Amino acid sequence: MSPFTGSAARTPQWRHIRLDVDDDGVATVTLDRPDKLNALTFGAYADLRDLLAELSREKSVRALVLAGEGRGFCSGGDVDEIIGATLAMDTAQLLDFNRMTGQVVRALRECPFPVIAALHGVAAGAGAVLALAADFRIADPSTRFAFLFTRVGLSGGDMGAAYLLPRVVGLGHATRLLMLGDAVRAPEAERIGLLSELTDEGRADERAQELAHHLAAGPALAYAQTKALLTAELDMPLAAAVEMDAATQAHLMNGADYAEFHAAFTAKRPPKWQGR
Repeated sequence: MSPFTGSAARTPQWRHIRLDVDDDGVATVTLDRPDKLNALTFGAYADLRDLLAELSREKSVRALVLAGEGRGFCSGGDVDEIIGATLAMDTAQLLDFNRMTGQVVRALRECPFPVIAALHGVAAGAGAVLALAADFRIADPSTRFAFLFTRVGLSGGDMGAAYLLPRVVGLGHATRLLMLGDAVRAPEAERIGLLSELTDEGRADERAQELAHHLAAGPALAYAQTKALLTAELDMPLAAAVEMDAATQAHLMNGADYAEFHAAFTAKRPPKWQGR
């Protein structure tokens, strides 16, 4: 994402999500409607889309944790504020809305920093896809996923789910989860590869922060390029993928972090990563 901006100022306050950025460059974005199980609204989708674009341009964030306040991570789109409202929309308006939700997923996949979803309780519908789009999914035993789109009469392939889920858990499991919309509890999610890590009860947020700080202290440019290659090479033939790998490595080998590793190794000290 280009760092160049127009005349618009940085957003001073986000109305539909909570943002905290610490001195180590770890951003924590919290879905903060606990009385509604953090159900998403039009405003929440738009805030997530725009926030991720701003953070990507500024390059001050080195890792991001996506969390949910209260009893669960996210129960999906708000039944009244989204599903009820969309019944009154025409096709053009519906297309604009669905494109916006997809833009959030693209922003999570394309932002140049690792995204860690800290999960507990329900991660359903759009909430399940937000978690799916993260680079890491850290969950405690209370977590349960449910890709509920067919349960409301819509395609299971919402917000890129039919693209991402087979690549994470395989086509067989993805077909079952997207067709049936059944709940997948944490032990099964770990077994089929949907989780990066299963923590003890109540420790997902803490562990996600630990991982985020570990990543924030590392070689940021190397992480950004690894993430970009993982996304770009999903649909490439091998020849194109290895050529892209070669070009990326040649670029990074001219970077400060590569030289710093050698200097640190020679001096028998930890590297001081600069993200360049």
